Amino acid sequence: MNTPKNNSSTNQQKEAPMAKLTFKVEKMYRLPDAGNLKAFADISVNDALVIRGTRILEGKKGLFVSMPQEQGKDNRWYDQVVLKSAEAFNDFSDAVIGHYKAA
Repeated sequence: MNTPKNNSSTNQQKEAPMAKLTFKVEKMYRLPDAGNLKAFADISVNDALVIRGTRILEGKKGLFVSMPQEQGKDNRWYDQVVLKSAEAFNDFSDAVIGHYKAA
């Protein structure tokens, strides 16, 4: 019976380095009288994809960004867009909040 040799280089796949994502605010819709909801924004990712419905909110610790969400049949809210790394989410958040503060 032939058994495959345990070669660690073939069993472990190397992850390719992730390309740097660039985020640009395409449009921002300010809501001056909406309580803690400050604005909605449409964000371009690498000039290839647009995320619509990103929210800028005011919380106890300051401004933060919330991804577009959809309510499920269980009445819970689920993000429609998920950035898989903390670095990508921080870059996204910094771009959106920076644009909000600059305008």
